[in-house]
Amino acid sequence: MADGNSIQGDSKAVARWIWRGYMRHHLPITFAALLLMALEGSMMGALSYMVGPMFDELFEAKNRAALPWIGGAFFGIFAIRAFAAFGHKVIMARVGERMMAALQHDIVKHMLTLDMAWFHVTPPGNLIERVRGDTTVLSNLWNTLLAIGARDTIATISLFVVAMRADWVWTLIAIAGFPLLVVPVARLHRLVRAKARQVRAAAADISTQLDEIFHGVSTIRLNRIENRETDRLRHVISGYTEASVKATARRAAIPALTDLVAGLGFLGVVTYGGLQIMDGTKSVGEFMSFFTAIAMLIEPLRRIGNVLGVWQTALASLERLHDVFDMQPTITSPARPATLSVPARQADIVLDDVHLSYGDTAILNGLSFTARAGQMTALVGPSGAGKTTVFNLLARLVEPQSGRITLGGTDINQLALTDLRDQFSFVSQEAMLFDETLRDNILLGRTDISDDRLQEVLEAAHIADFLSGLEAGLDSRAGPRGSKLSGGQRQRVAIARALLRDSPILLLDEATSALDAKSERVVQEALERLSKGRTTLVIAHRLATVRDADNIVVMDRGRVAEQGSHSDLLARGGIYAGLYQLQFSNQD
Repeated sequence: MADGNSIQGDSKAVARWIWRGYMRHHLPITFAALLLMALEGSMMGALSYMVGPMFDELFEAKNRAALPWIGGAFFGIFAIRAFAAFGHKVIMARVGERMMAALQHDIVKHMLTLDMAWFHVTPPGNLIERVRGDTTVLSNLWNTLLAIGARDTIATISLFVVAMRADWVWTLIAIAGFPLLVVPVARLHRLVRAKARQVRAAAADISTQLDEIFHGVSTIRLNRIENRETDRLRHVISGYTEASVKATARRAAIPALTDLVAGLGFLGVVTYGGLQIMDGTKSVGEFMSFFTAIAMLIEPLRRIGNVLGVWQTALASLERLHDVFDMQPTITSPARPATLSVPARQADIVLDDVHLSYGDTAILNGLSFTARAGQMTALVGPSGAGKTTVFNLLARLVEPQSGRITLGGTDINQLALTDLRDQFSFVSQEAMLFDETLRDNILLGRTDISDDRLQEVLEAAHIADFLSGLEAGLDSRAGPRGSKLSGGQRQRVAIARALLRDSPILLLDEATSALDAKSERVVQEALERLSKGRTTLVIAHRLATVRDADNIVVMDRGRVAEQGSHSDLLARGGIYAGLYQLQFSNQD
């Protein structure tokens, strides 16, 4: 656990980050809200002051002439307060939502720059909670701090002035016990921050659990583990509930202590002031004005006293966000990017003695092979041999611990990431579609594609074959993760993307393995059309799809076990021949 100094240092760093990055940009409009807050706060002092004339002039002296101006004064006070409160709440809601939206945008944008390794160890639910849950505190924090800083501070000062004007001795008696709150309140604030961290972590656990449940509905039902999953969720929710209740109890203890001390002060004032009224040295109006001011003073004092509690609670979320922004990607573009020495369509891909491990698990152990430009190179081998890792390395989604990867003789580490990734089109077993229209899923934001070019791609990818069966055609929504389309239809959308991208290198990762025979034939035809004139690397378990490859690289335990053409590998009688015989033992 961090010591007090480091916690304080972290708090200051987080405060500076929030102020400089999000709060200070809204100062002009915020200043208008502050003036309205101050106006609202001052009306509380005016209200308590008018209680004195009301009692003395109307109830005691029965002065009928004073009735219109006293009644009008009360109406004016409430009208001004209503206008000021409405105005600053609308302004601050606008400012708060804009700051929260900016923070959400910035953190997602930053997350997308981080290394894939971070996403592998951070559950999606945790990420969602940081973006949606933790960022909401910024809006609440800004509104609360400004309200306390302007409205409550002005209200406290104006009410204190009214109380002192009525009787300074009464005022000192009423607030005599408040200094005693300093130490216990400070201690409670530290406890609130610690418990608030647990609440945010527990909220992230709930989001993660829900993400797993909703994405695994089919698995849950087929294995009849509904009760198991709901019990797991209940356990996580129980942890959140317990932490939340404890955090709320600690926050509630601060105003509770304030009320206890205020009660003692009122006891002293009523006893001392009551005797003075009985003796005739003070009027009922003076006492009621003082009593109203002190009674109204308690609430803003409670909020001011709880300002550190609000900050500590918010800090638990802001620190989680700040931690993400502190993370920096290790895979970046070089300061002075190089350019390819040959056109990408003529560039060989060479892996030379590449080693890669995830923790203590070795994935690649000196992998070396060459994918010739314009040819098809197939990667085959058992699961876990490192085939998909090769694709991730080529696009620099991960980095090897040693070895070299070149494209046309240029080390890919010397290329700008954007330039490198522009060289690849990727079609995988599970085509990732967004809950947008098919048109949006194919174009992916591109506006430079003509209708004629788009129609060519739809025909080439065999998407036109099923569009007529969709209610809105190309403008039909794909559903979450493409759930409204079949596997073959999703693959054809991915192929259409690749055709539009028109990159010189094509990466195919089990692109047809999950399809039925009919869909596979259609998709395979589209892939063959897509691969023409391109350097193509294919990962496949179905050896029938790679028999025509120019070079087949057989991987085993992270290294090349053998490579060559289909006929060469069969003649050798090695691993490939064994896999082939296993798959085609019942065929010619």
